[in-house]
Amino acid sequence: MPLLDHFRPPLGDEAGWNSFHSNWATRIADQIADSLPEDFQVEEYAKASGGVEIDIATTRTGSAGNGVAADRWHSPWQPPPPTGHMPTLFPDKFEVLVFQFSGGRHLVGAIELVSPGNKDRQEARDAFATKIASYLQQGVNVIVIDVVTSRRANMHHEVMRLLNVSEELARTAETAQYAVSYRPVLREGRPEVDWWFKGFGVGDLLPTMPLRLIGDYFIPVDFEAAYTEALRRRRLI
Repeated sequence: MPLLDHFRPPLGDEAGWNSFHSNWATRIADQIADSLPEDFQVEEYAKASGGVEIDIATTRTGSAGNGVAADRWHSPWQPPPPTGHMPTLFPDKFEVLVFQFSGGRHLVGAIELVSPGNKDRQEARDAFATKIASYLQQGVNVIVIDVVTSRRANMHHEVMRLLNVSEELARTAETAQYAVSYRPVLREGRPEVDWWFKGFGVGDLLPTMPLRLIGDYFIPVDFEAAYTEALRRRRLI
């Protein structure tokens, strides 16, 4: 199914997009689960900025009476009032994570679905780019896919800027919607990041991108198939 514009009428509804975005992450996780070797596992996570993650909320509901929340994570000992407060940003999070279970639980891959909130202002863009750069510096392989049409910022450029890649090299990937796959590698003792970039637009089919798990073991991530399934389940086709 060619890419629809989820950010303008008749689909341009933020609540509807958040629901679809979460569903799309689940379809991606379902799709790649069958491609993973035996000691790998995939999990999806969704959290809109300012919201509460489902797994946290389920451990913090109920009441102990007298208006006091029942919370087993509230310790009897509490510190004094904080020295100060600072404004910050908790970015949207729509991602699929791949873990390897061999000698422990290790994050080896992340698929990040860009949301409008990630591109909203420079602070949000910095937070998203820092997260991707941090993953790469830990040796985690990352795919970023951006189908947002309501904001023009290019998150790949933000990541490249943070990693001090020359602007000329980064600008070779100039397009509004795109998918990019990053592979951190060590070559002759030098850390490097390979990337594969595919641009597209509304009305185009989404690409299949490589996700390296470990060594030279790659799996294909068919964004088009997962997107079509998410559309079908939300009765958009």
